[in-house]
Amino acid sequence: MFEVELNYIKDIEIRESAKKMIELLPKYFFEVPASSTGKYHPEYATGKGGLVRHTKAAVRFAHELLENPAIGDKYSSREKDLMIMGLMLHDGLKLGLKEEKYTRFDHPILICDYIKDNKSELLLKEKDINFLTDCIKTHMGIWTTDYNGNEVLEKPKTKYQNFVHMCDYLASRKCIIFQFDKDNNIIG
Repeated sequence: MFEVELNYIKDIEIRESAKKMIELLPKYFFEVPASSTGKYHPEYATGKGGLVRHTKAAVRFAHELLENPAIGDKYSSREKDLMIMGLMLHDGLKLGLKEEKYTRFDHPILICDYIKDNKSELLLKEKDINFLTDCIKTHMGIWTTDYNGNEVLEKPKTKYQNFVHMCDYLASRKCIIFQFDKDNNIIG
């Protein structure tokens, strides 16, 4: 499902770790839309497989931006690989560990904990796991309060957190359109 995106990752251990974490995601991740209401995502992210298409779009933004030396030269190869892995996983538990009806507002925290709980399955050093989860936990950007107004999430502070948030944010904009083939791969 993520063959193209996994190949953006140059480090073999990070690529294999990303592949393993994708395999550990709940089945619903591969089937549900990116938004239960369609309110916060473009049309390509709606319907069956919408969350996968949203994720692929976020990863594609990262890849394109990181390939541009004006942006990418600010990051090491390892940082780039881990940010791409983070984008692949950022919404991995969007509806919770066991599928719930609506988006879990704390899904960034849930997926970070899930990665840490499965660290023995990964080929990553502790510092890589910390970097990865540090990037993922703030991917919601300025949207840090839950539906009751409680401050639940942290805002991005580092350039890495801001980059991951930016790619996720761009993938959620209705004015930016991607086309996908029948296998949910981006065309072009």
